[in-house]
Amino acid sequence: MPRQVLSVGQCVPDEAALERFLKANFDVRITQAETAADALDLLRKSAYNLVLINRKLDADYTDGTEILRAIKADEMLHTTPVMIVSNYPEYQDAAVHLGALYGFGKAELGRSDVIARLTPLLSDQ
Repeated sequence: MPRQVLSVGQCVPDEAALERFLKANFDVRITQAETAADALDLLRKSAYNLVLINRKLDADYTDGTEILRAIKADEMLHTTPVMIVSNYPEYQDAAVHLGALYGFGKAELGRSDVIARLTPLLSDQ
């Protein structure tokens, strides 16, 4: 059975690259959300194995950590695994401080360490 991934705020080319990467390495079904409101609505309706939030949402340039904060503050959602999609270690560190798992950037797609980081969440292994 495919693992459920919610991808939030990626632009079209980055979403396509992210989807290719995830589907090449894992049995996943990816749902896309453009805004924070869309993401929170989807999270309240379905369970996800992982939420990937762009550091800056393409649709309205919302800071992805605002969504992370909302997820972690919500009693129903706070245990959902979340990663920020950013190439910058300082943003990864800040997201971890807020309760996210250490994520990855689009420049890191395909790297073995990123695959290893995602495996516990997206694989039956």
